[in-house]
Amino acid sequence: MKCPPILASERERLQALAEYGLSHARPLPSLDPVVRIAVRMFGMPVALVNMIGHDHVFFAACNGLDGVDVDMGRDASFCAHTIAQDGVMVVPDAAQDERFHDNPLVTGTSGLRFYAGVPLLSPEGLALGALCIIDSQPHHDFSHEDRTRLRELARMAADRLELRRVEMSTEQAKRSFEDFARHSPTAVVWFDGQGGVVAWNDAAASLYGYGVDDGAGRSVLTLVAQRDRPMVQDLIARAMDAGSVDGMTIPRGMTGLRSDGSEFLLGLSLFCWRDKGRLTFNAHLQDMTAQRREAEERHRLASTDVLTGLANRVYLYRGIEKALARLCAATALMFDLDGFKDINDTLGHAVGDGILREVARRLAQNAPPQALVARIGGDEFAILLPGVADPDAALAHANHLVARIAEPIVVDGHTVRVAASCGVALAPVHAQEALELIGHADLALFKAKSYGRGQTHMFVKELLHEAVARRLNNIELHRAVDDGEFVLFYQPQIRLADGALTGAEALLRWQHPQRGLLSPAAFLPALEGGPLAAMVGFWVLDEACAQAARWRRDGAEDFRIGVNLFGAQFRVNDLVQEVVAALRRHGLPPEALELEITENIVLDNDDLVLEALQRLRYLGVGIAFDDFGTGYASLSLLKRYPLSRIKIDRSFVQSLLESERDASVVRAILDLSRSFGFETIAEGVENVSQLQRLLDFGCEEGQGYLFGRPISAEDFTDLLSIGGVAEVAASPGR
Repeated sequence: MKCPPILASERERLQALAEYGLSHARPLPSLDPVVRIAVRMFGMPVALVNMIGHDHVFFAACNGLDGVDVDMGRDASFCAHTIAQDGVMVVPDAAQDERFHDNPLVTGTSGLRFYAGVPLLSPEGLALGALCIIDSQPHHDFSHEDRTRLRELARMAADRLELRRVEMSTEQAKRSFEDFARHSPTAVVWFDGQGGVVAWNDAAASLYGYGVDDGAGRSVLTLVAQRDRPMVQDLIARAMDAGSVDGMTIPRGMTGLRSDGSEFLLGLSLFCWRDKGRLTFNAHLQDMTAQRREAEERHRLASTDVLTGLANRVYLYRGIEKALARLCAATALMFDLDGFKDINDTLGHAVGDGILREVARRLAQNAPPQALVARIGGDEFAILLPGVADPDAALAHANHLVARIAEPIVVDGHTVRVAASCGVALAPVHAQEALELIGHADLALFKAKSYGRGQTHMFVKELLHEAVARRLNNIELHRAVDDGEFVLFYQPQIRLADGALTGAEALLRWQHPQRGLLSPAAFLPALEGGPLAAMVGFWVLDEACAQAARWRRDGAEDFRIGVNLFGAQFRVNDLVQEVVAALRRHGLPPEALELEITENIVLDNDDLVLEALQRLRYLGVGIAFDDFGTGYASLSLLKRYPLSRIKIDRSFVQSLLESERDASVVRAILDLSRSFGFETIAEGVENVSQLQRLLDFGCEEGQGYLFGRPISAEDFTDLLSIGGVAEVAASPGR
């Protein structure tokens, strides 16, 4: 055990301590509120004010140690270490501290583990003792703010100790007041039992706008507003009857009255003692106006979205909690702006912020008066409608607000149209508590967005089942990745003129341990929208390149492999570097790889995708536009993107013979491809008649059940070994 040091000022320190007349038999009751506050403020079981004598320590006040000896040796005292340093001494875990690990307070029945203490100083700066909090559990989370609060309590304790010294003698009290009160930055007023001011310090005179000499003889009642004077008179009367203010509740929210008649929020702390049988009061006064204003501003900032001025997510949640706690019916509307990211990316964040502010204004202006309107995320808004429980009324509000958002918005000279999707949930029909109501409205919003732009959807229980299914599917997808359950199948790609095998498209399948081989329709949507898309996509790329390289080494010298990309692969890692690494790893030339993209990938990551594809095409990698003709922006994209091939969507090929319109679309796509210098391949070729018509139109390649279903790598190897193409029974292509 490391003993505490003896201070250089020990003699002066002990002399100062003696002036307070304290011992274990004479504690100081006025310090009891301080230790009670400390226990509540920090959630600790014990708080103490320890005074450090020559060779012993005694408690001036304690909370939480009833029945324990209040006199102990100085060598074992943690507080004896505290008075030897400046600031707060914190021991997070005494059992791990080399100074205290073998201390009897730690190893004995007390079981002390955590300690935080701050010295209590005399006006001359001499350490008399310490205010401390202790616990039998270690704490490693005692923050800088906690230290500040403990120091503030220590200042309160030091003030009360000083009043004890004042109490020891009238003359000493006078000297102490003149020294302590005159120079204290706290406004201090002394008054007698009749409310007459005896004296005040410079700070009090300045607070009220008087001179220092204007205090004596004035009634203390003149320092508060007329409406608060009965309250002060009652407080003085009760203190006179009890002979003390201990245990009395000091009123909050009183109003101070300055000499010029202006008012301010008054903070009051009151103490008293007897001098020659008479009760004398000491009041510490503070102008709380600024603190109240700061507190209100902190509360406003904590509950308000800075950009729009609406309530934020936390305030919305509390508002819903309050509404449901009153057993009040309520509706939650969740809004999400469709395509807002594209606006931010194309017009800039300044325009985006302007749109958000305008949407917030329209929601606030068009919501019912009792509604709580909040912005809860980037482009997400929510509205609480208290008292609305009718589904038709809720949907009417939602549709009206969606329509108002859809009206043109003019920001910085740009006229922009945005659409919003909305999810609706009602309490108590759909939920009984706040988090549940928000969650159900969010599920309804997710469903609304799946229907397209500007849609509204009401929560139904089936959405919970869908959400559970998605979560379970995601869990299973993680297992599939970890256990290697994904496999690749390969569908032949044929040159139509002579039936020669030119390559294959690698298609992802899931070999589920219970459900067997699953086609992409069973899992691909969940995979594409989840966190595993990029990981699985890069695995497909590597596995397909490895397999294509083996087939080329085995004799298929001009074999080409097609690989579908996920949008996430453009956002995670460097796609170009991943492709180059895979080609080098397996010795595959760039022209043997064809990467397939869809319009959704291009639109979601416009500039990012364009740059990556340009670099890949420059290296010699083929770029195929999959499902061409099904999207609304495909034609304009042909000019920008470095494509090498267009894949005609199966929907046009399958209706090629029956629909002259579809036949016209196919001809138009082929004409476009030739004019741009692209090659073409038709998907979904299932019969000879379709093949012949495509040949007549000048289509170069095809894939479909006519030439072969997607098959395993082993079966495809057999197909190559016999030198031709045959229909092989396997799972349908995607």
